[in-house]
Parts: sequence; structure tokens; C-alpha cells
Amino acid sequence: MSQQDWMLMHRVATGEETAVAELYDRFETLVFKVSRQLLPTKAEAEDAVQEIFIRLWKTADRYDPRRAKLVTWVMLIARRHLIDRLRRTAVRPTESSIDAGAPNPADTIHPGKNSQESERNAQLHRRIAELPELQRTVIERAYLRGFTLRQVSEQLDAPLGTVKSALSRGLTRLREHANSDWAS
Repeated sequence: MSQQDWMLMHRVATGEETAVAELYDRFETLVFKVSRQLLPTKAEAEDAVQEIFIRLWKTADRYDPRRAKLVTWVMLIARRHLIDRLRRTAVRPTESSIDAGAPNPADTIHPGKNSQESERNAQLHRRIAELPELQRTVIERAYLRGFTLRQVSEQLDAPLGTVKSALSRGLTRLREHANSDWAS
């Protein structure tokens, strides 16, 4: 148990600006690195870092050095915030996901193979969007964003077995839909 860490968080909880600055200086690089790994843009990662430190400031009085080291507690708060942020953005459709179903104007000028591939990709994205949330999230992160299943498990704070099952069920559903789509 570090008395120094507890004192720092006590000072942060009381709103002492130098303590908040000290906490930020100590952990900003680590929090930014994790944010950048999970979020698509640098700007989003920077925003998330600011939000995480606000959350740390607001919950500083809950830090208990007997339960965890300060770095562990900071990263737990960061991870929870990032997961919440990813879940919120996954629920809201983005402009690009709305446009995914729209035909590409270039395909109407040069119909053929690219048009068929575009339609299949759009159809696949629609089918992925129809999956239950966990299955959709696991497939998007594992296949579209390139994370390992262990990383997805950590990001979602879910057991690895649950993530593997969600992937398997999701892929089975996609295969079934693909077979029926292509048969018709």
C-alpha cells in the first residue's frame, strides 16, 4: 500500500489543482496509448483522455490503496470509460454505416465485377448489423479491426470463452444468411 498514492488521490479528491496536474503528468502517456489503440482517430483518443481524467478526478475519493495499486486503478477507470465509449458509438449509426447500403455512383458507370463485390460487401455489412450486439461487436473487432479474440475479451471485459462462442454463433448466422441470400 502506497501512502504517497493515497495522499495524491486524497488531494485530487479535494480539487487541488497541483495534485490533478501531478496525476495527469504521471499517467497521461499510458492512458493516451491505450485510448489510441482502441479508438479510430487521434482526436477521439485525446478527447477520451480528457474525459478519463475528469472521471478520475470525480471518483478520486473512491481510490483504496489496499485493493489496488494506483496505476491499476487508473487503468481500470480508463478501460471502463473506453468500453463505454465504444459501446455508445457502436449503437449510434455513423454516416459511413448509413452510406454502406447506398450504391456507389462509380458502379453505375462501370457495372460488372466491382458492382457485384460492392453489393456483396454492403449485404455483408447489413447482415453483420442485424446480429445481436455481442456477436456483432466481436466480429467487427476481430475481423474488421484486426484484434485477437483475447484482446476483444479484454476490451469487452468478457470471458474469452464467451467471446469465442459469440464469434462462432455470429459466423454461423452469417453463413446461413449468405447461403439463403445467394440461393435467391
